[in-house]
Amino acid sequence: MGLLEEEVAVFRRRTPRSARVFDIARRYTPFGVHSNYRHVDPYPLYVSRARGTSIWDADGHRYLDFSMAFGAVVVGHANPVVVRAVREQAARGSIFGFEGADTYRLARVLCERFRLDRVKLSVTGMDATQFAVRFARAFTGRSRVLKFEGCYHGSHDSLLVSIKPSREREGDPRRPTAVPASKGLVPELAGRALVAPFNDLEATEAIARGAAGDLAAIILEPIPMNMGVVLPAPGFLEGLRRLADELGAILIFDEVKTGAKFYDGAEGLFHVHPDLKVFGKGLAGGYPLAAVGGRADVMEAVVPGVISHAGTYNSNPLGVAAGLATLTKVLTRQKMRAAGRLGDALAKGYADVVEDRKVPALVQGLGMSGTIHFTRQPVVDWRSFQSVDVAKWWGYYTAMMNRGVIPMATGPDEQWTVSTAHTRRDVDRHVEVFDEVAKEIARFEGAMEMVEAI
Repeated sequence: MGLLEEEVAVFRRRTPRSARVFDIARRYTPFGVHSNYRHVDPYPLYVSRARGTSIWDADGHRYLDFSMAFGAVVVGHANPVVVRAVREQAARGSIFGFEGADTYRLARVLCERFRLDRVKLSVTGMDATQFAVRFARAFTGRSRVLKFEGCYHGSHDSLLVSIKPSREREGDPRRPTAVPASKGLVPELAGRALVAPFNDLEATEAIARGAAGDLAAIILEPIPMNMGVVLPAPGFLEGLRRLADELGAILIFDEVKTGAKFYDGAEGLFHVHPDLKVFGKGLAGGYPLAAVGGRADVMEAVVPGVISHAGTYNSNPLGVAAGLATLTKVLTRQKMRAAGRLGDALAKGYADVVEDRKVPALVQGLGMSGTIHFTRQPVVDWRSFQSVDVAKWWGYYTAMMNRGVIPMATGPDEQWTVSTAHTRRDVDRHVEVFDEVAKEIARFEGAMEMVEAI
């Protein structure tokens, strides 16, 4: 029995209530979940409540949480400042069917903080990236969009391409095949996507110039966080800015994750100014709110009756209230710097344990987010991510959960989030538990080496 099998058996013994909930839920919902990413073997962990840096599962077990809802609650669960703002707004009305009188205040905060000329609010990161692509196509009069292999921009048809393509289908590493990531996509629409290798500017330039006359946009996560945490190579983002200018394409930064993990987003970190930016997840402290904003001429072209931007819940008062409280009272520069330092401390703690226990792994991260890759090869793009030992990662993740720590979001392609609610004590506990798990990983590694030697 390997580490994963051993820890799954422990998980089953610890979580009988989650197993029962799963059996009931799947009678009414396929696979018992309302986002397929939540479905894991042997069954999902069902959560009953959360507060601060802790969550409690259906069996009553408490976990120290470093997933933080895939980074959506960078302010901590049920942050009292955000909860108070939402409660006060709910008493005045949850939705009006008209524009809220105070919505402009949030729009002003977003524009000033993230260097936007104009902004439009929506509900989820998925619809915001969809709007951004529509705006770019309408503004340029072109149809093709260049994205990067391994980057995820929501599950709408235009960009659900080459998210996690298999080795058998992905094609040439310098000219990847555009692989639909789901059945049910309209082939002609998915075919409008060009796919390039992240961190390879030369290959990206060649692919983009091949479609120059019809290239509407280049979209990317400035720090891809669906391959762990991948930092852009020096000059890569600057090169994309020059390329977009040369070809007359709109450069879009998808900051659904990074926007709430760095005080003024990726631009404040890398000093590269895109034409449009998309925000979501942590923007409103765990409440549904997203935004797309950027250049005045692109945004002002979104004329009613000409370019569609609609949604009953766009700029809903609860999301607006949560967003204002989050950005002005919780995600301050000082608090985010403190959380970033804790994140760096967590990454160092992991790196020290990896070295001490001789675990075959690398730690990658920056500030509030980081990850462990069970590989010896640095992860710089999708192809290098494929060297990660997925089974070993699931063994690590399940073992950490069995010891009361959710170490990061679910999946070897995800990362941890250190929120403004985490403390040094939380980080120390996380590292302490990882050290225990690393011993187990090393034990199984040693056993495998002995078997191979026989």
